[in-house]
Parts: sequence; structure tokens; C-alpha cells
Amino acid sequence: MSHHGKNLAYALLIVASIVPSTVYGQTVRVDTDHATNSFIPNQSLGAGIDRMPAAAAEKYFGQPALPAVLAAGWQPVTYRQNTELAVEAWHWNPQGTWSDPSGKGYFTGRATPTETIKHSYGYPLPHRGFTRNEGTETHGFSRMTDGDLNTYWKSNPYLSKAFTGEEDSLHPQWVVIDLATPQPINALRIAWGDPYAKQYLVQYWTGEEAIKQPTKGSWVAFPSGVIANGKGGTVTLPLTSSPMTVRFVRIWLTESSNTCDSHGSADPRNCVGYAIRELYIGTADGNGFHDSARHTPDQDQTTTFCSSIDPWHEPSDLGSTQHEHVGFDLFYHSGYPRGLPAMIPIAVLYGTPEDAAAEIAYIEKRGYPISYVEMGEEADGQYTLPEDYAELYLQFAVALHRVDPNLKLGGPVYTGQNEDIVVWPDAQGKISWTGRFLDYLKSHGRIQDLAFFPFEHYPYEPCKIGWSSLYDEPMLVSHILQVWRDDGLPPNVPMFITESNITWNGGESSVDIFGALWLADYVGAFFNAGGKALYYFHYLPLGVHQGCNDSMGTFGMFTTTGNYEIQQPTSQFFASQLINTEWVQPGNGVHKTFSGSGDISDAAGHSLVTAYALLRPDAQWSLMLVNRDQENAHKVRIEFNGEAAGGKSFFTGPVTVITFGSAQYQWHPTKEGGFPDPDGPAVRASVNASVDTVYELPKASMTVIRGIIASLPTKTH
Repeated sequence: MSHHGKNLAYALLIVASIVPSTVYGQTVRVDTDHATNSFIPNQSLGAGIDRMPAAAAEKYFGQPALPAVLAAGWQPVTYRQNTELAVEAWHWNPQGTWSDPSGKGYFTGRATPTETIKHSYGYPLPHRGFTRNEGTETHGFSRMTDGDLNTYWKSNPYLSKAFTGEEDSLHPQWVVIDLATPQPINALRIAWGDPYAKQYLVQYWTGEEAIKQPTKGSWVAFPSGVIANGKGGTVTLPLTSSPMTVRFVRIWLTESSNTCDSHGSADPRNCVGYAIRELYIGTADGNGFHDSARHTPDQDQTTTFCSSIDPWHEPSDLGSTQHEHVGFDLFYHSGYPRGLPAMIPIAVLYGTPEDAAAEIAYIEKRGYPISYVEMGEEADGQYTLPEDYAELYLQFAVALHRVDPNLKLGGPVYTGQNEDIVVWPDAQGKISWTGRFLDYLKSHGRIQDLAFFPFEHYPYEPCKIGWSSLYDEPMLVSHILQVWRDDGLPPNVPMFITESNITWNGGESSVDIFGALWLADYVGAFFNAGGKALYYFHYLPLGVHQGCNDSMGTFGMFTTTGNYEIQQPTSQFFASQLINTEWVQPGNGVHKTFSGSGDISDAAGHSLVTAYALLRPDAQWSLMLVNRDQENAHKVRIEFNGEAAGGKSFFTGPVTVITFGSAQYQWHPTKEGGFPDPDGPAVRASVNASVDTVYELPKASMTVIRGIIASLPTKTH
């Protein structure tokens, strides 16, 4: 039988099961008295376009990819900014000017439109201090343990007094050495660059993991680790009389020499901050200094982390262009934004305020609509302390609002956490990253510069996902929204999830029916909990990749050939259609959300059926029901309770029922990737409903039920 024939037969089965009956199973109830939220689909249900392989751009931004992607129904687009995850300076416009007349330094893209921008690239930073970070960066290396005294790490000049207007001690910069295992240490050798530190501390970590567990230990200065009169050059510091066994060592920098680096004195940015050419750590005795660090220009070097990086670079840093961002002109003219205002990013951590202002000026001179401006990318994943990010945020906000006072700015963008993000305690013992970021804005009288609060949502850890993980999503997404409010986010600042999928590993973002049910629960729970907008990631087709335990996954909604050509939709494509074109009424009408709940649980107490209710602009009530039972269908009766519904109400008259589940879509993995069979689409049925109608929810399925409700007639005596 053909797929069409199978789905027709299945639709008839659904219709047969939705019949009046005096005997029914469990009940789904909707509270109609208290709307939990409201949203507008063409402002709130969007998708993200990120960096892509250079060879894919021509395939993605044209036929036949465009209509296939748009058919998913996502509306506004957020342009994702990936270069910061790769520790690169973003040239959003290949044309522009360098701060150094010789053609290097700090780059500012051309704000005046000339030729069409189709491509943009990231330039790896030469003064980097990371061996690796928590972003997409899996190449490159730190200049502090690369074995080359001609290279150096340098901190971001915009965090110095010349730009903050505050003492450098209020924005201490730092580097951390990770020896991988505890080692005996009693000496540190620093080959300083310029500018060097005049005052600094050398500290050791008392816990197990200083970077990933920043609250489970403390930094303690070595007995001889307080330096008050640093002179630069190469210095060997005795830290303690006898070796101590430590793994992590931190150099905490609080006063700069303000001497100029190797790029000269013409640009004041060259003469502030801190620079280190090479770090050596180990033991010193009568036979000399014994270095425990590995010095090599790759990721096998002894690992270092740093507080910030100077965005200085030069043309030769570009290297190969295997990946790119789409140029703004091609982006806006492609059709993906649908003519709607788009969320546009700026580079904060490794950019400059001048370049960010030029970017926005360019877009506005072209007449392209901007909805929001997202400020930087994953500051927590770059180990930036909240006060430093907040200071950069405010400097960039001033530059952007000079271009357009009406711009709506938001940040930061986090790395997809389920709990509050914590950092080393400040002087008051406060460890919440968000709380301290908000405190900084408030203490500087600038909280009004935060027009929205965006973050990423990747709820599950790769390689640890089972079917029972589905039960957690509604709690996870609603919990994290409450965490940000508890951290002090003002109630009038809306929360957006600007990037999301099952996990941050594309090979683990399920292509089977699990992925569809997760997406339904995520979207429904997010809006019910008070979220204002979310963006599916990734809008463009990425193909299927190997995950853990022979699983297959993708961030996108399609399988592709090796030449980036669409083959078949994945389960999240069909789930997207149900959400965007069936559950909601497409367009700019206000939808109100209401709490719904089922009374179907398993033996462990997991809710097997979740319900998300909307009152649409067309006066229809729309329920999205997710049956997370992998083995069993469930029959339910639906009640609407509350004064707004006339006491107790039910669907009456013509009701539309659309279902997508394991009967419509099954994924079959192969060594090469896999394929779905059957491969959709959802099935549609119609019924003339009444108070006694029972609705069957097939196993492992999502179902949208939509129609008009009416209350029971009042009995007369």
C-alpha cells in the first residue's frame, strides 16, 4: 500500500474512534479562567540561520531548498553569530577599514552600502589565550603555551580604565593554567609582553575543577603569590618554600603598566590591558627551574583559559574559508525572513563598538527591518565574568543607540543550561552569573538598555538520552524561565529562547518520533510558562550525523545528500507544521495560552499525556496533546472548566483533528545515516463533536484538536 493509502486508512481509523460514547477513559481538563500568557505567531515562532559550510550557501539560498524549508511554517528569523564561538573577529562586510593605515589592527565594516554582500567570514584572533572553549571551537591554540616567544595573549582593551572609566581593579583580568592532573608546584615563570601587570596575584585552586565547578573550591594566594611591584620582562616567581600539589593556577591581574604592545603607540588600544608571551610552571631548586607545562602550537599544549581577548587581527589571519555566514543582502533577499523584521546579532566579545554601529547602520541604510539586536554569543562559554560582559554590553549599547535610539537590545546568550549559571564568587560571595550581570546594569543606572533576555535551550546531555527523557522537558523549560526571574530579571523584560534543540550535539538531536514529541512539549510548555518568543535551530538543512550508541541526529528538519540537497523531512519538520499551521492561527493575531492537564500517568508517576491550550483569534480553542506513552494509545474526554467557559464546556460541532505519531513516521538508521519509512505526513480527520465525544491519542503521537466550545445546557425542573 502507498504512503497515501496508509494515511487515508489511518485517518478513517481516527474518525471511527471519535464517536459519542457513554463510556470513556481519562480526562484532559483546561482551566479557562486564567490565561497564562499571550503571544503572536509571526513574532514569536521563529527559526535560526547559522554559519554553514561554504559550499552549502548556494544550495540553501535558492530553489528548491527555500520552499521546502518555509513549508515548516516558522516565521521570524534570528541570524546566529557563530564567530565568537570560534574565537574570531567577524567581518560582516568584507569591505571596510583597518585602524592601522598599513592594513591591520581593528576592522570596521563599511556602513555605506555599495556592492551586494553575499558572504561574510571570521578571522581567528592571533592574541588568543584559550586552548579550547565551550563553543564550537575545536581548532587553534593558546599563545601562552605555544612555545613561541614572538606570540602573546592580550586582554580586551575595552575592559581597561581608558574605556570603562573605572579602575582596572574593578575589571580584573586573569589567566588560568590547567595542568590536567595535580602536580608539585613551587614556582612560576612568566614571559611578559607589553603591557604587563604591575599588581597581580598568583593563586591555586582548592577544589577539583576550577572551570566547570567554580563554586566547589576557592582561589587561595600562594604564600609568595602577592605581587605589588611587577616590572615586566621574564620573571621567575618562587611561590612557596616547598612544592604544593595543585592542578589549577590562576594569575589575577589588577593593575596594568599601560605600556604599548608590539603594534605601536599610535592606537591607544595597543597600550592598555595585559599581555603574556609564555607561561612556565613547575618547581625550582638548586639545579634550576623544572617546567611541567607542555609547549606546543596545538591543542595538545598545557591548557590555558583567559578572561578576554584583544580583537586585534590582520588579513593573513583569515586562512581557509571552509565555513561562512551568509551576507546580509543575500539573507534579507533570500525569502527566509518572509519580509518580517529579523533578529540581528553583533559581535561583542571579539568585536568593537565602532564595527557594531557600522553593521546596524548598513542594515538600516538598506531599509532592512530589525526586530531585536542580540549582543554577543555565549559569554559564559567564553569564561567571561558577568561584570566584564555587562561593561562591554553597555559600551556597545551606547554606540548602537547613537545609530538608532529605538533599537531593542538584549543579552547575554547562554550555552543551553538547565540551571542557574554560576561563577567564582565576587567580593560579596554572589555566584549567579545572571544575577551579577543584572546587578551591574542596575548599579550603573542602565537596566533600561536590556529590552529582552535571550538564551539558548539544549536540555539533554548527549549520550544520556532515553525515551523517559521526554517526561522532563515541560519541567526543564519552565524551571529555567523561573530561574532567570529569581536572579532578578525584571518582570517587564520578555524572555526569548533564540536557539534550541534536544541537545547541543547535532548527532543526538533525534530524527525519529522522539524529536517531534519533544518539540511539541518544549513549545507548549515554554509559552505556558511565560516565554515570549522561541526560535527553532537549525532552519537550514544540515543532513544526518552519527551520534552516540549508533544513533543518528540532526539540528535540521531534513535529510540531505553529501551535496547539500534535500532528501526527506525528519520528524521535527512535521511537528513544526502542526505547531505553526494547525495549533496556532498563522499571522499577527494574539493567542492566549491556558493550562491544560491530563490524568494519565505511569507507575512511576510520569504524566503520559500533556496538554497545551490556546484561544485563537478566530475564536477557536486549539489543544495540542502529546501522548508520550511509547506503547499504548489513550482515549480521553476533553473538558473546559471555568466561568469563562460557562462553568463546564466541551467541543461542539465541527472539530478538526490532526495527528502525527509513530504510525506516520518511523526512522530506520543505517551506517550511512538512515531514512524514514513511513515518512509522514500527519493525518487529518473531522468530527461533529459533543459532550460525550472520546478522542483517541495514538501511542507516541502529537495531536491538535481544534474547534468551538459550548457549555452544557442548564437543567430545568
